[in-house]
Amino acid sequence: MKDFVYNGQASRVVFGPGSLAHLEREIELLGAHRALVLSTPEQQQQAQAVADRLGRRAAGIFPRAVMHVPIETAREARDEARRLGADCAVAIGGGSTTGLGKAIALDSGLPILAIPTTYAGSEMTPIYGITEAGLKKTGKDARVLPRTVIYDPELTLTLPAALSLTSGMNAIAHAAEGLYARDGNPVMDLMAEEGIRAMARALPAIGRRGDDIEARGDALYGAWLCGIVLGNVGMALHHKLCHTLGGSFNLPHAEVHTVVLPHAVAFNALAAPDAMARIERALNIAGRASAAAALFALARANGAPTALKDLGMKEADLDRAAEIAVSNPYWNPREIGVAQRAEIRQLLQNAFEGLRPA
Repeated sequence: MKDFVYNGQASRVVFGPGSLAHLEREIELLGAHRALVLSTPEQQQQAQAVADRLGRRAAGIFPRAVMHVPIETAREARDEARRLGADCAVAIGGGSTTGLGKAIALDSGLPILAIPTTYAGSEMTPIYGITEAGLKKTGKDARVLPRTVIYDPELTLTLPAALSLTSGMNAIAHAAEGLYARDGNPVMDLMAEEGIRAMARALPAIGRRGDDIEARGDALYGAWLCGIVLGNVGMALHHKLCHTLGGSFNLPHAEVHTVVLPHAVAFNALAAPDAMARIERALNIAGRASAAAALFALARANGAPTALKDLGMKEADLDRAAEIAVSNPYWNPREIGVAQRAEIRQLLQNAFEGLRPA
């Protein structure tokens, strides 16, 4: 057995259908009195419903969260929190909204209560990301980890099946990279494998019947596990590429993860055989296909995008994307420095065209 260090993240989880009913109790346990409710413009109605539920404990709503947390939006939200005298933030939505809450917490230390309605997993991590001048910068800070998370599968019923699939593939990406992380450990390996298994079981069922509450619960359970992995160990090539493509080229976050994941896994396959075996076991395809090919098939069979060109990426920008990715690379089980630029460029070409990984 390899040596390892395990450091659990402190957060409270309330899980189950109808668990939003416990919101007032959870705000009280935080010792908060004036909550700023955050959402995207598309989820403003849900944010208003949360504010109405909180009544006098709601300071107001800020329904302007957007992808990749532009620094301008972060500053605007921080100013609004100060103006309203908010002493906590309630983030309802996906990774964009949770990310905005983190940007506020990073500056002010306000506690965050997250109510995920997608499977992004950001609510389980002390990782933040802010985009400035076309570059997405990420970091870790204990202040941005949500103190409480309410997982209510009923709140995900309005998430369309197509978005559920890409959000779920995004979650699987966290677990897959956690399995070959430099600072991985046996606890994270167990959570990663179980998270992939739960998500892979849930996504086809959601595609068949969007109101399947059991499948929605499985997906949130998988997202929780995959999010814990993301918050506890380092990420590698896949996440570096997705941060580059999202932050510098403004491509949609979950869809980019869906497209890139099989290609990043294929790139690392020979360097991380144990991780590949766990992914294959979780997907129930051990001995029948490679992990990369199975992930590609899971996305394609359920109608998810498999090509960067379908997300608005321009082929002329692939050179620049490869250059950004290798100029400041994350640790990866297979080297990805400047000397590997041509290999990374080919990976991006394959993802651009939507080729099945070999």
